[in-house]
Amino acid sequence: MPRSSTRPTSRDVAQAAGVSQAAVSLVLGDKWRGRVSEATAERVRAAARELGYRPNLAARNLRLGRTRTVLLVVPALTTEFFAGVYTGAARVAARHGFGVVLYPSPQGIGPARDPFASAQAALDGVIASSMAADALTAIRGDQLPLVMLDSDPEGSLGAATVNLDIADGVRQVTEHLLGLGHRRFLHLAADVPSWTFELRARELAARLAAVPGTAIRTAAAPISIDDAVAAAEAALTRPGPRPTAVVCDDDKLAAGAYKAIRRLGLRVPDDISVTGLDDLALATALDPELTTVRLDAERFGERGMEALLAVLDGRDPEGEDIPVELVVRGSTARASAPAP
Repeated sequence: MPRSSTRPTSRDVAQAAGVSQAAVSLVLGDKWRGRVSEATAERVRAAARELGYRPNLAARNLRLGRTRTVLLVVPALTTEFFAGVYTGAARVAARHGFGVVLYPSPQGIGPARDPFASAQAALDGVIASSMAADALTAIRGDQLPLVMLDSDPEGSLGAATVNLDIADGVRQVTEHLLGLGHRRFLHLAADVPSWTFELRARELAARLAAVPGTAIRTAAAPISIDDAVAAAEAALTRPGPRPTAVVCDDDKLAAGAYKAIRRLGLRVPDDISVTGLDDLALATALDPELTTVRLDAERFGERGMEALLAVLDGRDPEGEDIPVELVVRGSTARASAPAP
């Protein structure tokens, strides 16, 4: 199909695809589902690619009153997890002609300041990961569509909530360790006032409470290796039978647990098994490699952006939690014999 010497129009695409201009508008505006067939939609997209057609987004945005810009607010940029969330969100956004501005909140989980003179004038919506909705009031002014990631779906101020199935991840970890004969546990908990970490603690306690003969002690630490070393060492040397398994809220905390265990002259997993949660690159850099729960950060970001686009279009977002997967590596083994 030869390219025109002038800039192609939607009429040219319609003629090339053998459809109406209205159908072209539906397909390229991603509003075709339920209105035209998938085969027709692909024919329109193929014609647009062949002709080099690009919709006039400026005119379209003016018509719709949209900026086609979304703000993604994350607690920090110090972990690769949030980089994955951004990558997934930006990938979906680009397919729909949107841009994503990444904004790490200076205060971590909140409150976040408005990075614009007026967020309502500069943005179409906000996606916030692992933050309380009321921490975003300055940004959204309770007017912009808001999608919450990794947040309590009950009573959320967001128009939609997208979550990983963290509770199932904790269940998988617990069943794995119980199956290896562990009954004495240390929960190395993230010292972060966030719903997702509260959920992990509740789920672990509930799972272990259902099994006779189990015991759990808890130590909290900020998510840093040095803080985790101190917390784990103190917890493992407390009076009473030593835990045989350390369940960590995060892979960085697990790395700290490794160091604490070795400082005490013990071995992973011969004396103490260790599990993490995230499956960061760190998990396979540790020796032995870390048993942890894999969270698909990019899919998380994709689902967040898909949910926001659905809200903007007046559709119901997908409601199912995103599955997670326990990855068993060398840091877990059968429970050691009781310490003398």
